[in-house]
Amino acid sequence: MTKKDIAAAVADRTDVSAATAEAVLSEALAVIGEQLAKGEDVRLAGFGSFETRDRAARTGRNPQTGEEISIAASTSVGFKASAQLKRAVNG
Repeated sequence: MTKKDIAAAVADRTDVSAATAEAVLSEALAVIGEQLAKGEDVRLAGFGSFETRDRAARTGRNPQTGEEISIAASTSVGFKASAQLKRAVNG
C-alpha cells in the first residue's frame, strides 16, 4: 500500500477529498520526520512509537574481497508496535 492508497482510504472513510487527505498525510509524515531529526520520540497511541537509535562506529568486512572497512557512527529510526496493533495484526 502506498501513501496515495492510504490517503484514498482515509478520504473514503471521512468526509474529505482525496487531495486533502493526501495533503494532511504528507504534513503528518513531515512532522514525524522533523521530530525524529531533532532526536525526539514520536508516540502514536494504539499504533506504536518511533525513536532514534544511535549506532556506534564499527569495523565491517567487504563481502567480495574480505577487506576490513570502517563503518562510521550513524543514527537510525526504530519502530515499536503497540500491543493493540500487534493484536490487530495477529487476529
